Amino acid sequence: MAARPTADPAKTRAAVAALADWLRDDRQPPPPRTELAEAVRLTARTLAAVAPGSSVEVRVPPFIAVQCIAGSAHRRGNPPNVAETDPRTWLLLAAGVLSVDDATAIGALRLSGARAGEIGQWLPLVAVEEG
Repeated sequence: MAARPTADPAKTRAAVAALADWLRDDRQPPPPRTELAEAVRLTARTLAAVAPGSSVEVRVPPFIAVQCIAGSAHRRGNPPNVAETDPRTWLLLAAGVLSVDDATAIGALRLSGARAGEIGQWLPLVAVEEG
């Protein structure tokens, strides 16, 4: 089995910083798909690196799904603990602009299972500089 790609902290910060204007103001034109995908993948891989494990699956369709947080390992079928959101909401969470509680309250983040909300303990992953 091939090794999982990991996220370089400098590349992760740069990828999120490149989208900072759009993250601060959704009226800005959306970023190119390749830039958005890179930022989402790097931040999700960062979460998997800082919170290793396989008890929670974080899904950011269509770009990535990662398993994280130590505990009972999930192997087959639907995982019992899932956090799923869209790419912009994920980056807002990863950058600390939006909290897990607030994202869940507005329906932008769907949590299933008793442990899915634990991702909030590991966020934010990067900071978005004030513009």
